[in-house]
Amino acid sequence: MPQLLVDGTLVAEVEEARSFAERSRGLLGRDGIATGLVLRPASSVHTFGMRFAIDVVYVDRNGLVLAVTTMARQRMGLPRLRSKWILETEAGRCAHWGICAGRRLTIG
Repeated sequence: MPQLLVDGTLVAEVEEARSFAERSRGLLGRDGIATGLVLRPASSVHTFGMRFAIDVVYVDRNGLVLAVTTMARQRMGLPRLRSKWILETEAGRCAHWGICAGRRLTIG
């Protein structure tokens, strides 16, 4: 399983959704996620049909965090045009991992 590093420090293992079908499904149908899900490529997400609120991390091509937002269920997120990939995780987990705008994420 791929590893998520924040400014070079390992914080978690994550799942990756690379195909169109995997990205489209995302976290739908789940009651939660123990870690995070990387959507690559991606610049926006929605939470229609989701069972829980999520933290959404928008990341540019260099791994720089552009924005972190918490999305309630049944919402449509605004696209971030510079975002090349997105990390989704349960609401509150980004604060625990120390992820905020300006940090650098690496998937290794």
